[in-house]
Amino acid sequence: MLYARSRGIPLALAVLAATAGLAVWAAYGLDAYIDPERRVPVVALAPLFASAVIGTGFHQYADELDRTAVRPWWPRRLTHLLALTALAAAALALAVLGHAAEFGAPAMVRNTLGAVGITAASAALIGARLSWMPTFGYLSAVYLGAPRTHGGWSTVWAWPMQPGPQAGAWATAATAFVAGSALYAWRGPRREEP
Repeated sequence: MLYARSRGIPLALAVLAATAGLAVWAAYGLDAYIDPERRVPVVALAPLFASAVIGTGFHQYADELDRTAVRPWWPRRLTHLLALTALAAAALALAVLGHAAEFGAPAMVRNTLGAVGITAASAALIGARLSWMPTFGYLSAVYLGAPRTHGGWSTVWAWPMQPGPQAGAWATAATAFVAGSALYAWRGPRREEP
């Protein structure tokens, strides 16, 4: 319980629930049930918000205590990351039900995994407080610059803007998630000066 409170997990859970509610409201407000292409802002931005919430929970308030622990921290870090990611992916997938082949639940889950992976790697490299910035920069650039046609090499570099079943987009997002999670679990967040 102390670990959960020190990492802000109760507040993160509340904000993730609010993010899922906002995604449902946005998908309905955009009339996304009529045209699945209208879900693109929701499918791109909701995972960004969720990954930012998860990333801020990586901050350690007592870095000295964590470094002097008898047991290794990587299992706790990995469990923390996987539990919040699974919860966020499940909640956000419910926001865009229907048209799974277009921009439905599979695309939302894929984008959540990829965004959390980038955020986790960023926490290990630049610190937990700013871990959301590289994810925000990348997803914003892809959202503004991705081609409107799907397939080809754009499935690799513009994976957040691809429909659900694109294999290249899934491979890229899964690689980002696995690599970022492993780096964060092994190294932990970068130490930040107060």
